[in-house]
Amino acid sequence: MELISPIHGKIQYEAGEVITFKKGIPGCEEYKTYVIKEIEESPFKILQSLENNELAFIIISPFDVVEDYEIKLSEEIIKNTQIDNREDVAIYSIVNVSSKAENITANLRAPLILNIKERFGEQLIVDKDGYKIKHPLM
Repeated sequence: MELISPIHGKIQYEAGEVITFKKGIPGCEEYKTYVIKEIEESPFKILQSLENNELAFIIISPFDVVEDYEIKLSEEIIKNTQIDNREDVAIYSIVNVSSKAENITANLRAPLILNIKERFGEQLIVDKDGYKIKHPLM
């Protein structure tokens, strides 16, 4: 399958790559299906909406930002994403992009929790003072 993004161009994907956010992503609740695409030679990825070709997020593993990043998954998140095995979990932070490198940040307070086997995702709000909504990447 193929999607044309006005920002990222042609995005090829398979049905098995689609991730469903049953609740959507806060602020974009009406859009539920996304795909993740690699950005070559970069720790960043694109989380592209399949329902709105103009909606995409840049994401990064929070472990690439803070080496000892640690969160506890709630029972609700585990149930909603159908997680049975910790090896099936991927965690990403949404990146706030800026034209100035020193202003680029990652949201460590609200990571995206993905079940990469069952293809479900949900955003978790972490109650940990050390993790900021706008954690500087530079």
